[in-house]
Amino acid sequence: MTHRFTRLRRFRFNRPQRIAAVLLALFLAQGLWLTSRQTLSDRDYEYARCGRETWEKPSPLAGYYTSCGNIHDGIAAYRAAGLPLTLNLMLERGLDRFRKPEDRIVQEAGPVSTWELRHQLTHVLLLLRLPFLLAGCLLGGGLWWVTRRLYGNLGGYTALALYCFSPSILKACVQPSPEIFAALGVYAAVYTCIGVAHAMQGPRKRWRPRIVLLMVALGLAAAAHIAALPVAALLGLALMLWVAEGRRSQVLPVVLVATIGALLLVFACYGFSPDAFSYIFRSSAGFLGFSAEPARRYFLSLPNAGIAVATAAAALLYLGLPRTRYFGNTAPLLCALGMISLVMTGAPGTPSLWAVPFLLTFIGGAFADAYESPRSRLALGAGATLVGLQAAFCLLSLPGLLQ
Repeated sequence: MTHRFTRLRRFRFNRPQRIAAVLLALFLAQGLWLTSRQTLSDRDYEYARCGRETWEKPSPLAGYYTSCGNIHDGIAAYRAAGLPLTLNLMLERGLDRFRKPEDRIVQEAGPVSTWELRHQLTHVLLLLRLPFLLAGCLLGGGLWWVTRRLYGNLGGYTALALYCFSPSILKACVQPSPEIFAALGVYAAVYTCIGVAHAMQGPRKRWRPRIVLLMVALGLAAAAHIAALPVAALLGLALMLWVAEGRRSQVLPVVLVATIGALLLVFACYGFSPDAFSYIFRSSAGFLGFSAEPARRYFLSLPNAGIAVATAAAALLYLGLPRTRYFGNTAPLLCALGMISLVMTGAPGTPSLWAVPFLLTFIGGAFADAYESPRSRLALGAGATLVGLQAAFCLLSLPGLLQ
């Protein structure tokens, strides 16, 4: 017990953590602002209705998992969208027991449709988006933890600041979609694979918790979008083979065990329904292709101008400074290049969004090396200017904020 309390006391909320918290608070504020300017759409009703059905089971159509049919791309976004509404409805029904009949929020005794909930529950639109905003904050926290651990405080601040003012990330966090959960799962899975590979150099007792964590990360990626599972598993496998010198024969079994565990988690997310679970393998949701169009569209978008210029500068630093060409910078660069060229050919999806955290990790690493060069002041000024440029373009793109 003393050892556990000792580990808890290691956490400190010092200046680096406070700066990261402020940046994430700015990110959350932008998401809440965008949410306040939105109205409920048909997509919202679809995710809310079918998401509630995954929790409440209110008589779905015979032969289908929900009234939306069998969900073939990923169930995580539906469950995330429906959970706050289900919990809020349960809470209001519980409180209605202490209210007068004429003051009750939920007047109907039986199932209440999502259409009716818009009148009976407050803040339905915010409740729908809150899980996705929290996932975006969690991804930003994970990005900062990885980059700070690899590159120090300044590299972590650079990557996190660019993330918090990334319009594509913000857009994914203020609409029900699987993209932000898939991005979180893929990023967590790839860097957990690297962590497992490093742990394999030590005693076996250190492997187990990391392998369990890898199962959870791959499970999140697969539950968000089934195409994210092979992407995360293959990239993680390649990087593990790179890192695990002397243990490469054990890498493939570890990844296979983690992948099987991830599929079991997805099976549980489908309520252990064999038909609904098997449908994701009978559909074409996992089909992927390659194209340069997503990269062209991302880097030529005006709201991404700061990130585009920072990417070009980081690429020049990577090619011009030998000290930047090491595993910590090369791994996220290869992951970003691989994912930003992917396109969905079966189900709707945006794999290029999954590449953004890796791209920002690479930028943070390259600039961190420049910050430690003889021209550190020039590099710090350039980094601050690019972050300011990206923040300005991002804020200008927010509807009604600066217009």
